[in-house]
Amino acid sequence: MNKIVSATEFKAKCLRIIDDMQKDGIPVTITRRGKPVAELKPKREARKDVFGMLRHPEYRFEDPFSPAFEGPWDAELDGDERQG
Repeated sequence: MNKIVSATEFKAKCLRIIDDMQKDGIPVTITRRGKPVAELKPKREARKDVFGMLRHPEYRFEDPFSPAFEGPWDAELDGDERQG
């Protein structure tokens, strides 16, 4: 549930309203003549970039075109040869 504040009240108490919003995390809707004109929300923490996650050495391949698995695939084996 958003807190609703008039533009006049926001102008007079903006720093206090911002501090309260940061503490409780509740967004503030600013109105002018009873109609919403702006919404103030706490800043969310930045998400890690997906592309940056792939920079770690464990995600790198010496030969990216070589097979990932050297042995035969289960689809190539007969029912007796399958493990498990």
